[in-house]
Amino acid sequence: MRNWVVGGALIPRVGGIDLDGLVLVGNRRRDRTVEWTPPGGVIDRGESIREGLAREVFEETGLTVAGWADLRYSVIVEAPQLGWRLRVEAWETADVVGDIVVADPDGVVEDVRQVAGSEALALLASSPEWVHVPVGDWLSGSLGVGGSFHFRVIGTDRSTSRVERIA
Repeated sequence: MRNWVVGGALIPRVGGIDLDGLVLVGNRRRDRTVEWTPPGGVIDRGESIREGLAREVFEETGLTVAGWADLRYSVIVEAPQLGWRLRVEAWETADVVGDIVVADPDGVVEDVRQVAGSEALALLASSPEWVHVPVGDWLSGSLGVGGSFHFRVIGTDRSTSRVERIA
């Protein structure tokens, strides 16, 4: 079983200006589709979540995290038939500074947008349930600090698998 730890950054303001939404990145997947998600990624061995997440935010958006607010939610995704388990921590930034630049060294991120809440929800519809459900709850204000989500992927192929929410 392969285990990943991932950080996700909820960025509601840039340079002190409230976006009434957040920053999203468009990720090109192997099947050539684009999934919109908050910036973030796999945390490298030896990094804390916030250190790795700050690195990912800079790599994917060109923005520098000026400070962190709170851990907003965590997500566990189990995919036993695919042989992996994912643990995600989503941290809200207190603020970020800089100019948006797409310069992802992994070549996955191809677009970055500052979007209002309604546009964010529309873009997030292309992402997996374990991404768009928690972000949608956070955007709606129905999620308190430290919420948690648990999902299971059933199936052996990404395109035909189904996702069920456990908690």
